[in-house]
Amino acid sequence: MNSMAIPIQTEMVELVPNGKHSSLNASSIPSVGNDRFDDNQPEMEEFLPHGAEKKQTHFTDFEGKTSFGMSVFNLSNAIMGSGILGLAYAMANTGILLFLFLLTAVALLSSYSIHLLLKSSGIVGIRAYEQLGYRAFGTPGKLAAAVAITLQNIGAMSSYLYIVKSEVPLVIQTFLNLEEKTTDWYMNGNYLVIMVSVSIILPLALMKQLGYLGYASGFSLSCMVFFLISVIYKKFNIPCPLPDRVNTTVSLNYTPVSMNNNQDEQAVEDGICSSSLFTLNSQTAYTIPIMAFAFVCHPEVLPIYTELKDPTKKKMQCISNISIAVMYIMYFLAALFGYLTFYGQVESELLHTYSRVDPFDVLILCVRVAVLTAVTLTVPIVLFPVRRAIQQMLFQDKEFSWIRHTIIAVILLTSINLLVIFAPSILGIFGLIGATSAPCLIFIFPAIFYIRIMPKDKEPTKSPPKILAALFACLGVLFMIMSLSFIIIDWASGGGKSGGSH
Repeated sequence: MNSMAIPIQTEMVELVPNGKHSSLNASSIPSVGNDRFDDNQPEMEEFLPHGAEKKQTHFTDFEGKTSFGMSVFNLSNAIMGSGILGLAYAMANTGILLFLFLLTAVALLSSYSIHLLLKSSGIVGIRAYEQLGYRAFGTPGKLAAAVAITLQNIGAMSSYLYIVKSEVPLVIQTFLNLEEKTTDWYMNGNYLVIMVSVSIILPLALMKQLGYLGYASGFSLSCMVFFLISVIYKKFNIPCPLPDRVNTTVSLNYTPVSMNNNQDEQAVEDGICSSSLFTLNSQTAYTIPIMAFAFVCHPEVLPIYTELKDPTKKKMQCISNISIAVMYIMYFLAALFGYLTFYGQVESELLHTYSRVDPFDVLILCVRVAVLTAVTLTVPIVLFPVRRAIQQMLFQDKEFSWIRHTIIAVILLTSINLLVIFAPSILGIFGLIGATSAPCLIFIFPAIFYIRIMPKDKEPTKSPPKILAALFACLGVLFMIMSLSFIIIDWASGGGKSGGSH
């Protein structure tokens, strides 16, 4: 172990593939040799003693039973967020080619970042983000990682529940064919978000293992596939420019208003119904942070890796690449066809733009329900790393307890509900937090953890991999500065458009 490493005399709970754990001290760690870092060799935890005696169960003590497919579903669901609804708006303010370039770059950088996390994890046999921070920088590193995960994921869960609060009343209003929102309790978003949290989210959040949510994640992804298919279908059924008169009749059978050739030609001449390959305007700057954080899933990678059946770094990297590739395709198609439907008229929330055409459209109603289902089922996935971070900080050496497991979940959901109900500006607040925590989790922490954990006898400080990791960390700092600058400028100008977005 190099001189920069944290002393290992302190006992630590290490994770091993068969779900057992062992107290690790200086005498039980094998000597550091080059064979230890050979990719064909088992990870360090394979060398840990596997005693037959009964051991206490810890909260990190899970036996890997989750299949490859379920792991893909869980990670894809962790990547996918409410931000998909704003990607068409992002494309309208960047142009098709610039959007494609940014999306591709972020996807590749996210895959590389996960590679750094998995490689660091394999070196020291740790599969907890916070413990990687501890091994790299001691207690400050552990606390920094835990705080970043907590803030980022609480912000994401708040945005999901905010969507539930605002969209469920609209869905009920449409189901009941009401032109105006009533004051009945079942039209009150505050009551509805509490009901959804208690009846759906909390039971799923009480699952002991993340792998059990694979089926829910698969269903959530199928809802977003339905959303994507509907966006593509609507491209060929909605005229451009939009009709001057919004259909407010209580008719659930929408017939597109056909435009004559003169109107079409005039719309193209005015630029209303023409696409752009490259665009720079005052809103372009606000779309860059949204694009940079489109593939945030890093807090969930190591928990999913822990529960993977027959885990290897290569297998987990493959799961990550497939998940990122699937979401890359979905992101691009949703943005492209949403943009080509409304062009410059697209709003920052795509579903609201469809409502301008016909608020009682049956297909869009079904899409709203699908999106609500997807974001609701994503909340338990995002809650797991937060609970894990809290337990790593406060109860690391404690046995697993269902009571503590349940209490933490209830406290988290209660706190997030209170924020969503009583803090109208919550998205703007967490936009600022997200601009700080997301670059740390995606770019900065994986890179600096890797540089500190990888021994110098294996990779010298000036070796190409470490130089590349250092540049990657610098890129994260640049993204953080840019994001914070855009948000501060937006707040100073009173715009408030950069509110956040996983």
